[in-house]
Amino acid sequence: MTRGYPRRAPAVDFPRDVPHETNLTIRPATEADGPAIWRILEPILREGEAYALDRDMDETEALAFWAAPDRTVFVAEQDGEVVGTYYLRPNQMGGGRHVCNCGYGVARHAMGRGVARAMGLHSLDEGRRQGYRAMQFNFVVSSNVRAVRLWESLGFSVVGRLPGAFVHPGLGPVDALVMFREL
Repeated sequence: MTRGYPRRAPAVDFPRDVPHETNLTIRPATEADGPAIWRILEPILREGEAYALDRDMDETEALAFWAAPDRTVFVAEQDGEVVGTYYLRPNQMGGGRHVCNCGYGVARHAMGRGVARAMGLHSLDEGRRQGYRAMQFNFVVSSNVRAVRLWESLGFSVVGRLPGAFVHPGLGPVDALVMFREL
């Protein structure tokens, strides 16, 4: 499996099953994409509504997390601009290594245009290509309704609910969901 920069997986042009963005390309990330990835991640981290990460992470910490050695990182690009990113990694080690896990981020101005769906579809294909047999999301914040709906539309099922496991900055404690699908 490919780890760290540079990525060897091929870029994929999407319109397949992507309702709005027909000129979207998903390609392996390079170190040069770091600033663009940070521009996507920073507002997500600062809002603190979707990831169980420190809201005050700086760019170096966030990129070290996102592009950790066990991850393959991709970016979604439209008209030369990076508008989304995701990573793919083994969910567990040893006997759980056949299940992968991902994290996704979309630029605010690109939301609602099919970027997340395209990355979700790409990650399912890439997971299969890398030899994984299933994909699991360990901690989907239940109040992130758009994400929950997207993952369910892509065949994921809620297989677990962690009551009050996430402290949302505006809503207080909300449930976190474990979502799973076979590849």
